[in-house]
Amino acid sequence: MQMLDVDKTKRMLLRYKLPFCKSVLAKNQKDCVKAAKVVRWPVVLKIVSPDIIHKSDVGGVVVGVENERELTDAYDKMIKAVKRKKPKARIKGVLVQHMCSGEEVIIGVKRDEQFGAVIMFGLGGIFVEVLKDVSFRVCPVDRLQAEGMIKEIKGFALLTGARGKNAVNIKDLANLIVKVSKMVMANKKIAELDFNPVIVDEKKAIIADARIII
Repeated sequence: MQMLDVDKTKRMLLRYKLPFCKSVLAKNQKDCVKAAKVVRWPVVLKIVSPDIIHKSDVGGVVVGVENERELTDAYDKMIKAVKRKKPKARIKGVLVQHMCSGEEVIIGVKRDEQFGAVIMFGLGGIFVEVLKDVSFRVCPVDRLQAEGMIKEIKGFALLTGARGKNAVNIKDLANLIVKVSKMVMANKKIAELDFNPVIVDEKKAIIADARIII
């Protein structure tokens, strides 16, 4: 099995009309500055390497970069951190991405020998890592099943306007889950995928980070 690179991943998402935060792959610091002006500030920097799956674990993600000075500092620190923690990793560049804001959720898929493709949904952060607050369905799923996945997690109230926040667009989030299901059913080579995070607000749901393994 192998992980699709950034370009192939973006092409696959585009083919199935899966929204992805505006991003540009940069090869060096100078290109990062140009890319940031294209995708618009504030930006997120993400290391791109076939040898690094969990970027945050090696210092390969910097969020909330507001201007050129912050970007050059963040770039230098990130590259040094990654080379220190993963000295043998092949670094292909840095993904410069517009910093989308909203609630963070996760959509994942794994193929099971008995059930086939199984899709998972949950809230981001501590909810999935510690509380294991997730729901599952066997693909394919329709709109009604997708909405059921969203509503059955314990943290659902956080998506409906708890603590004075705006309610997120449940309809668009459910549509995204259905599209992911269709993509996986149409591409049997996909062994697993992890869209983490998916950012959802009152208007739309959009993928901020995507990992597809074939």
